[in-house]
Amino acid sequence: MNRFMMEWVAFDLLRNRRTRMSSNTAGARVCFTSRVRADRIPEYRAAHAAVWPEMLEALRDTGWRDYHLFLRDDGLLVGILETDDYEAAQRGMAATEVNARWQAEMSGFFVDDGNPDDGFVLLDEVFHLESQLSALGLPTITDASAR
Repeated sequence: MNRFMMEWVAFDLLRNRRTRMSSNTAGARVCFTSRVRADRIPEYRAAHAAVWPEMLEALRDTGWRDYHLFLRDDGLLVGILETDDYEAAQRGMAATEVNARWQAEMSGFFVDDGNPDDGFVLLDEVFHLESQLSALGLPTITDASAR
């Protein structure tokens, strides 16, 4: 494949992925940001080191998979998860009693007032290594380790 063709395939892949991510979060990896108050970071970390078992089960049961939170020292919070349908997963969690209790407990940790889940700012995915490797017919790490 020549360089022009490789660039076109990569551009088309990214353009299509960006459209899917920004207009529809069904069957998607989701990334969001929020802001934790700097003076509450140690407590926020402690709370997330021991999430209530019923909250973990509710997340799992409503379709949240491979969910990670990353926190910078200045309070920038980045969350990443996989789900079949993000809007449905959020609705499912909003309908649980445990989520109402968890959100009430967490609300004081965030810069913005209100339900912390409502303050998530969704980000568009602009790069995914395995997708680009696959589009170019190159092996991914999974393909390479299977050899």
